Amino acid sequence: MRVIVVGCGRVGSTLAAQLVTEGHDVRVVDRRPTARRLLPPGLADGFLLGSGFSRGVLEAAGITHADAFVAVTSTDNGNIVSARTAKETYRVPIVLARVHDPRRADLYRDLGIPAVSSVRWSVNRIHQMLLHRHLTPELVFGNGETLLVRSELPAYLSGRPLTDFDVDGEVRVVEVTRAGRSLLPGHGVPAEPGDLVTFAVAATALGRLRGFLDKELGT
Repeated sequence: MRVIVVGCGRVGSTLAAQLVTEGHDVRVVDRRPTARRLLPPGLADGFLLGSGFSRGVLEAAGITHADAFVAVTSTDNGNIVSARTAKETYRVPIVLARVHDPRRADLYRDLGIPAVSSVRWSVNRIHQMLLHRHLTPELVFGNGETLLVRSELPAYLSGRPLTDFDVDGEVRVVEVTRAGRSLLPGHGVPAEPGDLVTFAVAATALGRLRGFLDKELGT
């Protein structure tokens, strides 16, 4: 995945470093030359100096081929303008932004731009939204270390006990909605076609859960 991160503060630099370690192609844009120092040595070459809504800078960062765009500067105005540029001008498939003033959250929503807030939570939430889009968190605990996510169970898992899907310390089935009714699965209760399952999952295990479900979902 090619990702452009605008804003190289704590959120932007941490997110960029995490994505690079996972093998993604990342470019980071910031107005401050000193912001480059926050990036690990292997990512410094992917740093571009300039405005996050300058078309010249964005095109130099490869926005015409970008899969995702994340605006996490220190100002809401900058984030809104750069995110709108990515979404409306360049049609980047995934556009996310950070919001500082909660009163502006409705503006982001009206523009169709998902927005998140706070530093550690922002990094975790943006990472989840980029890479685990069909596992939408229902609840987030702490600073994003543990989540509740819901997903329809793939048909190939029908007939297996729901408790078989637990992974100690990482994933646990806590509820299943079946034919419109909710139940807490006891030991040996089998999965059925159409089950909507709620998982408690460690943020670090989202990739494992996604891989398990994607075998059938094909995403």
